[in-house]
Amino acid sequence: MGATGMVGQTFMNILSERSFPIEELRPFASENSLGKKIELQGQQWPCQVLKDGCFDGLDLVFFSSGDDISAEWAPKAVAAGAFAVDNSAAFRMDPNTVLIVPEVNGDLVNKDSKPQIIANPNCSTIQLVVALKPLLEKFGLEEVRVSTYQAVSGAGQGGHDELIEQTTNHPKPTDPKTFPHTILFNCIPQIGSFNDEGYCSEEVKIMKETRKILGQKDLKVSAFTVRIPALNAHSESVWVTLNKSVSRDEVMAALSGQEGIVVQDEPKKSVYPLARDVSGKDPVYVGRVHRDPENPKMWLMWVVSDNIRKGAALNGIQIAEKIFFN
Repeated sequence: MGATGMVGQTFMNILSERSFPIEELRPFASENSLGKKIELQGQQWPCQVLKDGCFDGLDLVFFSSGDDISAEWAPKAVAAGAFAVDNSAAFRMDPNTVLIVPEVNGDLVNKDSKPQIIANPNCSTIQLVVALKPLLEKFGLEEVRVSTYQAVSGAGQGGHDELIEQTTNHPKPTDPKTFPHTILFNCIPQIGSFNDEGYCSEEVKIMKETRKILGQKDLKVSAFTVRIPALNAHSESVWVTLNKSVSRDEVMAALSGQEGIVVQDEPKKSVYPLARDVSGKDPVYVGRVHRDPENPKMWLMWVVSDNIRKGAALNGIQIAEKIFFN
């Protein structure tokens, strides 16, 4: 569901890249896209719209179309006998729904599981927990603080197009539509709506989802999210306080040994992950790893990942691979 959107298109590309075995594809989209052909693995598949019985005979339905649609239709997919991998926030914090990043807690999903809703986490959370997983396992975590620098693609095609339009029309002013302020040459410290405590919804997602995925309900997590004028790939500066003091070599060995992580860390040569380089790639990239001079247990690192691939479509496909092939 959402086959014609940015995540949906990336989902199709990754299915092809990974030679995912497909007997039948049913792309679902809005009525505006009804009949539009989606090409995958050498075949053309016409877009359909959601209606009663539309999931009959399917093994897997991937949802990437908003909370309301997922809340209504994901249970119907499960009732029809399909696994529902949901990229919205509708079920993430539901205590009866697993929230999965395969490299971190993929053991909660396997081919013996019954059809169910499986929640795909927030894009910023996914890359963060992949980087935190080896540190938690080897040293324990006391506290995590993260400031994100999120690309416009996180707001969908509209966000991407708005930055391009403002860049093309500069210096002529263009009224913002997707974002609350002009994003060109700017940073906006708001992603989502604000609550009464001053946190925006993106920050709340990161804090709550991180604890759930890592299985650490008492972990101290604080987040501050910022939209920046990068087209794609989110960046994060992360402060991690471990449960014990360890050497830099131990930290680097833990990160380098984690599935899904690529370490790029030669700061004196200006080697560290960059959003422009990471865009279009699958791993989570980590660099600028260094100890806080005031606290021997606190480490700082820079975490970058493609929010449309690993932050959405790829993570969903990896979940599907866990269900059907592992």
